[in-house]
Amino acid sequence: MPTTLLALDLSTAHGSIAVVRGDDVLFRSTFQSERSHNAQVFAPLREALAAAGNELTGIVIGNGPGSYTGVRIAIAAAQGIALSRNVWCVGWSSLTAPDLDAPASYNIIGDARRQSFYLARVENGRLLPDLEIVSAEIARERTADCEIVYTFDAKCPLGLSLRSAKPDAAKLAKIVQSLPADELAALIAQPLIPHYLAEAFITLPKRPTP
Repeated sequence: MPTTLLALDLSTAHGSIAVVRGDDVLFRSTFQSERSHNAQVFAPLREALAAAGNELTGIVIGNGPGSYTGVRIAIAAAQGIALSRNVWCVGWSSLTAPDLDAPASYNIIGDARRQSFYLARVENGRLLPDLEIVSAEIARERTADCEIVYTFDAKCPLGLSLRSAKPDAAKLAKIVQSLPADELAALIAQPLIPHYLAEAFITLPKRPTP
């Protein structure tokens, strides 16, 4: 019997939720939210759970990179559902599931903040581990050598001519659904954490003037 997976991606302002069973998408919902995913995600999430019924096998979340708050909300929601339904939950890179007809392998550029940019590559549904954080100058040079480059940012970085994409929850579910059993088991054993591009930047309070 095919697995029934609930998938959600809140790593960008474009929220995406889906329920997939085999090749069939039983439920799909998208919504736009700049700062309030927590206010908009629960209504479609209830509908998704209703569509999955009692056959829910597991949950997939897009773990970014992207909005730290959005990914944390997705993780909290997934863990709560997994606990109540006694199912597993895993994270998978949001960059592997563009909402368009992308080739099997492609390059990505995104804003990594603090005047830096990330360069990444996806091959056959997998984000390669050698993601790089580079300066604007290097980002321009590298992307100039690529025929097609995608961005998951709302605004194209550096004013470049790129193909804009948004994460698609149904695609995330289908990627995880196709993983070998041993790889899925190893993934289930891992903790759900956001894909951090860099260590958290903490601003320390200024010392009072004596």
